[in-house]
Amino acid sequence: MTATEDLIAAAGAHSAHTYRPLPVVIATAEGAWMTDVEGRRYLDLLAGYSALNFGHGNRRLLDAARAQMERVTLTSRAFHHDRFGAFCEQLAALCGMEAVLPVNTGSEAVETAVKTARKWGYTVKGVPAEMAKIVVAGNNFHGRTTTIISFSTDPGTRADFGPYTPGFQIVPYGDLTAMRSALTENTVAVLLEPIQGEAGVLVPPAGYLPAVRELTRERNVLFVADEVQSGLGRTGRTFACEHEGVVPDVYVLGKALGGGILPVSAVVSSREVLGVFRPGEHGSTFGGNPLACAVALEVIAMLRTGEFQARAARLGERLHRELGLLAGAGGRVRAVRGRGLWAGVDVDPALGTGREVSERLMDRGVLVKDTHGSTIRISPPLVIGEEDLDWGLDQLRAVLGG
Repeated sequence: MTATEDLIAAAGAHSAHTYRPLPVVIATAEGAWMTDVEGRRYLDLLAGYSALNFGHGNRRLLDAARAQMERVTLTSRAFHHDRFGAFCEQLAALCGMEAVLPVNTGSEAVETAVKTARKWGYTVKGVPAEMAKIVVAGNNFHGRTTTIISFSTDPGTRADFGPYTPGFQIVPYGDLTAMRSALTENTVAVLLEPIQGEAGVLVPPAGYLPAVRELTRERNVLFVADEVQSGLGRTGRTFACEHEGVVPDVYVLGKALGGGILPVSAVVSSREVLGVFRPGEHGSTFGGNPLACAVALEVIAMLRTGEFQARAARLGERLHRELGLLAGAGGRVRAVRGRGLWAGVDVDPALGTGREVSERLMDRGVLVKDTHGSTIRISPPLVIGEEDLDWGLDQLRAVLGG
């Protein structure tokens, strides 16, 4: 057996089978490239679902992490530490908000946003006890906790994990009429992905997000934007909401906030909204730890320059132009969606499933990830070079017979 086969067999023998990874075992990585245990290089066109926006082994982020690791990595929230105040201040400023509640994973941040909205609904809006409702969109993906899967429409995520948490109403994504009808006096929040990633990088109809923003403002409902995947430069703006001039009441952030080094997430909002919490009502031992704050502060500093957003916008135009040509060439690609360096590509099912296309690309040295049916997602690190991006697209053309 090869080293790859040995390591995959060992993982299969001793881990829960909650994932079905592509049959590649990565050993090292730098920038937009990864190298497996056999020494073969691969172009990373997934970037950890946006967690690696700044590339593998980013020197600036690694230096920040190393420096902090020499000082202190964890205090718990039982004590103050000297990186926490700056992290909260600077992340709030990046978001144009006032307050930050730091946690760890994206799912944890969504759970925190749900708790925040409910608490706000009862203590500020005056919704009767136990009656708070949150409106969400069909085909959403906000994580895999028990509460979050309770409002999922994906059977693979939801089935066999009940009983489910009540308090959510699901409406079709992009349907403003359904959204308007769903809002009642007991609605405390609308929770949306500005672009639905797991669903296939679905961009809502033009004008939908501004209309939802106006509707929530009229009805005294919080607009919560889950920018865990779409935020922090991925779409060519700091936040995907910016493309339509929308500022939500609450941002849910994660993935790229940790620089691909460790999990860092946060809920960011106004002092009025996050001020509903009192000591002991919510918390996390690792949330806002010194190491997380040090890395995230460097991420924030990098984003403040606008360099990465501009790069994602420029290379995104190139990506979507080339994918658009594939979509018009003999039907090999049925549709392309997305913004910036983020694309969902619907391949002609006659050419294979998304998994099969991903495996063929892997054989040619390119790593992507499939989602539903014959759809693949492309989301390279924002540091990818133009020539590398072009080479990756050449491999896609070859796999599709172009």
